[in-house]
Amino acid sequence: MAYYGGATAVGIKSNSGVVLAAERRFSYGGYILSKTARKVFKITDRIAFAGAGLVADIQAMNKIIQAEIKYYEVSMGRPISIRSAAKLISSILYSYKYLPMLSELIIGGVDYEGYHLYVMDPLGSLIEDDYAAVGSGAPIAIGIIENSYKPDLNPEQMVELAVSAIKTAISRDAMSGDGIDIILITSEKTLEKFIKIS
Repeated sequence: MAYYGGATAVGIKSNSGVVLAAERRFSYGGYILSKTARKVFKITDRIAFAGAGLVADIQAMNKIIQAEIKYYEVSMGRPISIRSAAKLISSILYSYKYLPMLSELIIGGVDYEGYHLYVMDPLGSLIEDDYAAVGSGAPIAIGIIENSYKPDLNPEQMVELAVSAIKTAISRDAMSGDGIDIILITSEKTLEKFIKIS
């Protein structure tokens, strides 16, 4: 049986923070394996990522990324910048180019330069943007975000927009569903929450 990965993950950056969100459905072909698969992970207190694709690869990348960033910060004696973290992840993904990780990632956070959001494909292509959506529900989610995005959205508005985008994708994409995990990063704090969808 061929693998057909599905998911919806979004990232939004504004002048006041970064939000990353993804739904929880883990599907394989037309079969739902789990309704509780996390696809959003906090890497440090100010960096997180969301992914879509093969859940095992997303979980493996979470462990690899955390270890590599911890090693970098201990070796260098300072926190890693978001750009450096994104380039590091991009290099890791590219190193698997002959047997790629079947996942798309969005990484975001805050550092001394401000807020950043990067999106990358399974081979590590790296693009910085104000918002992004990946996964089988991305074509639907990105339309919702593009319609309402403004650079001056406050944290609550960003969360509402991310939730709206994923809810709309869930309503049209059978491979997405079962609740939304959210990580909101501002210069003051990092908040994680789960929204149940009936």
